Order: sequence, then structure tokens, then C-alpha cells
Amino acid sequence: MNAAQRTALTVRGRRRLTRTVQYGVFAAALIALIALADWGRIADSFLQVDIAADMFPAVWTAFGNTVAYTLLAFVFGMLVGVPLALMRVSGFGPYRWLSTVYVEVFRGLPALLVLFLVGFAVPQAFPGVTWPGGVYGQVAIGLGLTSSAYIAESVRAGIQAVPPGQVEAARSLGMSHTRTMISIVLPQALRIVVPPLTNELVLLTKDSSLVYVLGVTASTMELTRFARSELTDTANATPLLVGGLLYLLLTVPLSALARRLETKGDRR
Repeated sequence: MNAAQRTALTVRGRRRLTRTVQYGVFAAALIALIALADWGRIADSFLQVDIAADMFPAVWTAFGNTVAYTLLAFVFGMLVGVPLALMRVSGFGPYRWLSTVYVEVFRGLPALLVLFLVGFAVPQAFPGVTWPGGVYGQVAIGLGLTSSAYIAESVRAGIQAVPPGQVEAARSLGMSHTRTMISIVLPQALRIVVPPLTNELVLLTKDSSLVYVLGVTASTMELTRFARSELTDTANATPLLVGGLLYLLLTVPLSALARRLETKGDRR
């Protein structure tokens, strides 16, 4: 065995030892955590099966509202965000300036504040103005305004990632700039940004918990508001655990889908 082989074995041995120590530390910490936890108190506070059972089937209404709020806001965000992205890469200065201001404002404002402005400030500033769809319309616009700013930036990055040669080829065939963007560039850009758009859908699912600021009824509650209401009624934290698990039922598959799409895109 020459010196190079011995050095390689030594490096490999150190890596194996380091990995073994890391696994040992992790296992020891996990065992200590399990041993020190007060499982009786945890069960009393979070694992009351009867309380969890009493939440059904009413909790499915809140679950459905969470899905509805998420999808409505995402659709609104796409309808506004894609044109904004096109304006961001436009050669017409006012379009770029207007879209830049919009994106910077709504990326900088907290989603909770935007919901408050949509639900209360606008109706007070313009008496008689009502949003179509009641709470659903307010959520679609409030969360959608914030979402559209992030979607615009994602789509803009996708547009700029399309090889310039394809644009030049389309223009050489006589296509107008608008036709080239719609027929050639935008379809490819949307495929490129599917993973970040999926992540945006996950964020919107969690942001739907802010809907409480609008004042909701039993029929328009989302998961977090419903769980908090059950927490107050039962004086037990089990409803929060159930609500959290239902959120995971939505977000974990979406996160897994985003990772798979990102990996698939990297292989191309």
C-alpha cells in the first residue's frame, strides 16, 4: 500500500469517526430528551383523544376554508403577478417603474397589515365599497396582493433564465415582441419557476392563519382560528395539535412536490 492509499484510508477513517460521533451525540440528546420529558403532563395537555374526536366533523369546515383561502389567494396572485413580471422586463420605462414600486411595497408590507387595509381601511376610506365574495373575496385580494409581488419576482427570474437565443430566433421569424413573450418565453419561464411557485403555495397555506383579523364566523373560520376557539372552550391544547397536524397534511405533500420538481429541473 503506497502513501497515497494510506492517506486516503486515513481521511476516510476520520470521516467515518466524525460521522459516528455525530450520530452518537444525536442519539444521546434524543434519549435524554425522552427521559427528561414529563409524558404524563404532555398527554394531559396535548393528547386528549376525546377532545380531538369532538372536533370532528366540524374541523373539516375550517380545513376546507383554509384550502379555499389558499387557492383563491394563489389564483389572484398569479393573475396579477404574471403581468407584473412582464412589466418588470418591459422596454417601456413607466411599466418597469410601476411594477417595481408595486413589488417593493407589497413585499415590504406584512401580510397581516395588507389584510387589515383591505378589510377595514379601504371600506372606511371609500364608503359603500364592498368586496365580492365577503370574507373569501377579502382574503383573495389581501393575501393575493402580497403573493403577487413574490410571484412576479419568481416569474421575472424565470423569464430572464430563458436563453436569449430563443428570443432572437423567434424575432427573426417575424414574431412581435409581445407574441414572442407569450408564445415562446412565458411558457418556458413558468416551467422553470414551478418549484418556487409551489413553495409560495405552502407559504400561503400558513398565511391563511391571518384571516382572523377580518373577523370570521363559524362558517368562515380557518384551521388556526377554529383550533384557538376549541382551545378556549376546552381549556386544553389538544385542538392546537390537531390543527397543526391538519396543516401538515397540506404543507408536507406540497413541500415534497416542490423538492421533487426542483430535483427534476436540475437533471434537465
